[in-house]
Amino acid sequence: MASPYDYDLFVIGAGSGGVRAARMAAMAGARVAVAEEYRVGGTCVIRGCVPKKLMVYASDFARQFETAKGYGWTVDKPVFDWPTFLAAKDREIARLSGIYTTNLEKAGVDIFRAKAVFVDAHTLELVGQDKTIAADKILIATGGRPVMPALEGIEHAISSDQAFHLESLPERIVIVGGGYIAVEFAGIFHGLGVDTTLVYRGANLLRGFDEDVRAHLAEELAARGLKVTLACQHTRIERGPNGLISHLLDNLKIESDQVMFATGREPYVEGLNLDAVGVRLNAKGAIAVDDYSKTSAANIWAVGDVTDRINLTPVAIREGAAFAETEFMGRPTKFDHADVATAVFSQPPVGTVGLSESEARHRFKSVDIYRTRFKPMRTSFAGDSDRMLMKLVVCGETQRVLGCHIVGADSAEMIQMAAIAVKAGLTKPQWDATCALHPTAAEELVTLREKYVPQELLAAE
Repeated sequence: MASPYDYDLFVIGAGSGGVRAARMAAMAGARVAVAEEYRVGGTCVIRGCVPKKLMVYASDFARQFETAKGYGWTVDKPVFDWPTFLAAKDREIARLSGIYTTNLEKAGVDIFRAKAVFVDAHTLELVGQDKTIAADKILIATGGRPVMPALEGIEHAISSDQAFHLESLPERIVIVGGGYIAVEFAGIFHGLGVDTTLVYRGANLLRGFDEDVRAHLAEELAARGLKVTLACQHTRIERGPNGLISHLLDNLKIESDQVMFATGREPYVEGLNLDAVGVRLNAKGAIAVDDYSKTSAANIWAVGDVTDRINLTPVAIREGAAFAETEFMGRPTKFDHADVATAVFSQPPVGTVGLSESEARHRFKSVDIYRTRFKPMRTSFAGDSDRMLMKLVVCGETQRVLGCHIVGADSAEMIQMAAIAVKAGLTKPQWDATCALHPTAAEELVTLREKYVPQELLAAE
């Protein structure tokens, strides 16, 4: 009997999660289509982690040149050219977007370059194409979008999306926010020689991270000369004769050539007409889903940042894969969101997995902390004052390692391996039984023996 639908699966959004789900479903024999209103690849490839990591690499060379001098290299006044980098970055993004497109097409997925909105639970309209499509199952993977505050003069500011396409590098920039996007961009512009000020309304950066991580990163940023203004926020922005003027609390003013807000992102549900099909949103405005990414509508699912669970590209990919396995491969699968490794590509970078010390102390009666701060060999030899932080959070009763936190060079690379141990539930004695690889910074993770007791606890005793 012929199907009443044009497709077995229709995916709204061709980001990482949507593309993975579409490809897997198509390779399982389903008739699949994807609608993408911007460019195939989504936030990560087009205006997120990939171009941002390229910018981190570019900005870090200035520090590497200085380190090289300590090793006997003569580096004659290196000069950075923003237009050259921008062109190379755009070529790479176009290449990656093309690979995503090709992979979809090879799997037999139809691609529609349009915004798709719901007409009813099984029908979608392609905006601007005078076309409707009927699908049995629909997956929403539209991601998130930057949030700009309602502030006088906000039209003079940019979001992180626009930061990837600045025609010229500003001499001075104010970056607003204390999350990973703001911290990463602050390091990028500072490394590229821009006079950078990071403004955040909170008491310290990276809210939600382990407190030792936050404190250590703040110290390292200050040591590198990045200006950070905490417990302060904008009241308005105006254009003055010599640039933009940021008016802050306590009559503080900062003049700059550019102001960038990175104060949060929100799920991109605007215009989808979700009310018409009974898709419920949660209190944060994200699409509410169950463990299998199913919405409140019987034939509609959602994955990735639009669900606001863990807003990371690999998580969206795993959610998309789990959906395809469940609905098209006969293998009911749900992604376990516990113990997902996270990296902040600040300068220095942060790698973390599992529970922070505070979270562990709220969940367990007894918690042991192992912590070290040291100067890495690579930079200390060159006379640099960089210090690295490594910390293990351990259950005092079972000795299971509950969390691992690293600040310093290569922390993102190390935390991926540490995440295997944390996810597997290995104990501190098992970490200790692992032979160290010397000389490396990573060896500290398996040679930590003495418990760390914070000064405030010592004073209490």
